[in-house]
Amino acid sequence: MQDFISNLIFSLNGTIPVFLIMVFGWWLQKCRLLDEHTTSKLNQFVFKAPLPALLFMDLSTADFQSVWDTRFVLFCFGATACCIAIAILLSLLHKDKAERGEIIQASYRSSAAILGVAFVNNIYGQATMAALMIIGTVPLYNVAAVIILSVTANREQGKTTPGKLFLSTAKNVLTNPIILGILAGILWAVLKIPQPAIFAKSVSYLSSIATPLSLIALGASFQLHDAKEKLPLSFGIAGIKLVLFCAIFLPIAIWMGFRGEKLIAILIMLGSATTGSCFVMSKNLNHKGTITACAVMLTTLLSAFTLTIWLFLLKTLGYL
Repeated sequence: MQDFISNLIFSLNGTIPVFLIMVFGWWLQKCRLLDEHTTSKLNQFVFKAPLPALLFMDLSTADFQSVWDTRFVLFCFGATACCIAIAILLSLLHKDKAERGEIIQASYRSSAAILGVAFVNNIYGQATMAALMIIGTVPLYNVAAVIILSVTANREQGKTTPGKLFLSTAKNVLTNPIILGILAGILWAVLKIPQPAIFAKSVSYLSSIATPLSLIALGASFQLHDAKEKLPLSFGIAGIKLVLFCAIFLPIAIWMGFRGEKLIAILIMLGSATTGSCFVMSKNLNHKGTITACAVMLTTLLSAFTLTIWLFLLKTLGYL
């Protein structure tokens, strides 16, 4: 009984603080202390400055020869590719072809960058493995999304060709601040470049606000859209996103020997909420975005419970 309570407390300590800060952001939006414009700017700021700084700090100060794990990065890439393939196959069950792109993207794209860093950092005090997980997933997330959404887009509404959309997305991936922050951290660590105290302290100040600001912005972005008719479909997406992928790939990750921080990063990659950027990309690629918005809302709400359950199971079974 004591072990049960201890494991439950460990799980709740990993999830509840994260979601309380998100609720706080939602409350700020409801109180009109944060409006849509301010929240949008806050999201951009976190994405372009504190979050890359946090990833840079975690990697640049690490002994990279001992931290890098090719098997782990390749597993993250392979599992993500398989999740995309499964989502494509399951989307064929839906009759409306125009909505399949949104279903696929909402089913596989996780809040890997924001929630991944937040959870791993909250539990272990660093996000090195989350950064390695992002290397294996985020580029594939974006490239696959633009191809899938372009193929399934409403051609009558769009004037941009799929080729131009793909080139634009490829450019965005290559100039992605998160990717650049990771690459800079890796380069800094490999070359063993010293960090003057002034530089290290300044970057540390910037990186320390990444997690709370990103969660506040995510909570403030939370909007209840008028999408009641899409709720059954959204529950299906949530089941795929939060349960199915974890049930398939977590046992494989455990069998391959991943434990602790690496297993937490894999859990977030597989079972965290659908990222809010899915909605922006859906709209930009000539989709209605209704399904995506509802999926983001529902997975964000339900992941507070499912992630706690997954953490509790992994802790109870001795893998964390």
